Amino acid sequence: MDTFTAIIHQEGEFFVALCPQTGTVSQGKSIEEAITNLKEATELYLEEFPAPHHSRSLITTFEVASIAAQ
Repeated sequence: MDTFTAIIHQEGEFFVALCPQTGTVSQGKSIEEAITNLKEATELYLEEFPAPHHSRSLITTFEVASIAAQ
């Protein structure tokens, strides 16, 4: 069993989940549904394109100065 990363953001009423290691994307009306759908999409992808062993991703945040509208 391998561990993959899910990056999730909200678009309107849906949560969009992305797996950066495979590029697979899915969505759902809840975070849990988005992750479940992403897991299914990733499993299907890996059946066709087996992934070599990968290291875990490092996820972090950073700040960018906002430019106020003039």
